[in-house]
Amino acid sequence: MTTLENQRPDSLKALEERLQLDLLWLNLPPKTWMPALTSNGQTVLDVAVIGAGLCGLVTLAALKKLGIENACAFDRASEGREGPWVTFARMETLRTRKEAAGPALGIPSLTFRAWFEAQYDAQAYLDMGLIPRTMWMDYLVWYRRVLSLSVVNDTALQTMQRRDDGLISLSLRNGETVKDVLARRVVLATGLDGLGAPTMPEVAGRVPSHFIRHGADLIDRAEFKDKRVSVVGAGASAMDNAAAALEAGAARVDIFIRRADIPRIDKFTGVGSQGMTQGYVGLPDADKWTYMVAGERAQIPPPRHSVLRVSKHPNAFFHLASPIKDLADNGNSVSVVTPKGRHETDFVIFATGFSVDFSRRPEFAMLADTIQLWRDAYTPPLGWEHGGMGSMPYLGPSFEFLAKPGVEAEAARAVSNIFCFAYPAVPSHGKITSGIPSISDGAARLSTGIARSLFVEDRAYHLDRFTNFETPELFGDEWSDADQLQEINRANG
Repeated sequence: MTTLENQRPDSLKALEERLQLDLLWLNLPPKTWMPALTSNGQTVLDVAVIGAGLCGLVTLAALKKLGIENACAFDRASEGREGPWVTFARMETLRTRKEAAGPALGIPSLTFRAWFEAQYDAQAYLDMGLIPRTMWMDYLVWYRRVLSLSVVNDTALQTMQRRDDGLISLSLRNGETVKDVLARRVVLATGLDGLGAPTMPEVAGRVPSHFIRHGADLIDRAEFKDKRVSVVGAGASAMDNAAAALEAGAARVDIFIRRADIPRIDKFTGVGSQGMTQGYVGLPDADKWTYMVAGERAQIPPPRHSVLRVSKHPNAFFHLASPIKDLADNGNSVSVVTPKGRHETDFVIFATGFSVDFSRRPEFAMLADTIQLWRDAYTPPLGWEHGGMGSMPYLGPSFEFLAKPGVEAEAARAVSNIFCFAYPAVPSHGKITSGIPSISDGAARLSTGIARSLFVEDRAYHLDRFTNFETPELFGDEWSDADQLQEINRANG
């Protein structure tokens, strides 16, 4: 066994001890520096985070790393079920390469690899292809525990309102109990559906809803046993849903793809680098628009292993150049109508993504008519119009929302104290909130911006502490005044 192997923690307990040592060596977390704030006896959070999935947890960890500990995340899911990993995600493994450091924030003993090797050894890690999906959730549960992150589960945001004193009031529901929480800053770490909801085309509404599913719905796989299932889409989610139906015993699965071919090239992977991660946010709007719209038009291909997971089943059928023209209710089944014909089915799953839609998220009503969207900030050249891109929020350099021109000053200040650390941030900041690889870079950018804004807001407090700081470093007995000593010696002859 090599010296390096001898140094590897050989149990989770040993890894956790090593993590505490790493944090000690890095002087983390640093001392807190924020003034404690109350309002009518109620404690005010420095930062409230909505969502405790990957983005929410790494936000809390990054804030803690900067000495902002009066922060808490609220998630509508029960503990251990935050995010998509053990709910609506249906892939067998993550799509991200296993070497990605993820939410570790530059701390080696906080990585998935360290967590895995401590339990299963280094060779098992080398032998593993991709990270099993449910194991990733186990890692996030551990991450939350070892960093002592403050999370309140089973709690959903009902409303968000600005107050005259500059604070943001959050109405949060836990079962039948509703309580108000006050915060100075709010981070929306709300995942893929971020500021909206799953998207389905108009045609989905032409048949009764019990025939229709969205790829992000919670689905009892037993429903698909011996049934005919149709999946609409060609992305990774479409393949995951098709595979899950097949593995659940579906009689047949038809995948309807509007293009004449399945996308094969991931352009963003081709240009992925720290240059893109750190530099994209500084690009002119025209360049950002070009990247996003061209990428959307090219589309991201599903992973090869996801397609093979479907195609290995003889009862899986791929229909290319087959956009859905109509759905017809047959009573006990549905006819899927494409330019190539009609197909009878029992369920239709639309793997058609998400959109920003404030009408479906009443808890964000405060933002609906106030924040800038891309269509407010940029007019694309002819031929480059894109409604989905135009509906995305146009964010500032630290993920903060920006007010539309003409919004009164207090309302504008309030929205700039709310941050979007979720999928809708991608057009403004690049693919830094859409997956695991760059999430620590995004969290560092977010937390640094929040820390800066809070310090500037509290500048009178900090200047007062500076002005009135009177603790001496020296007491006057550490040296002698040579001239004075010479005078004394001269006087004493």
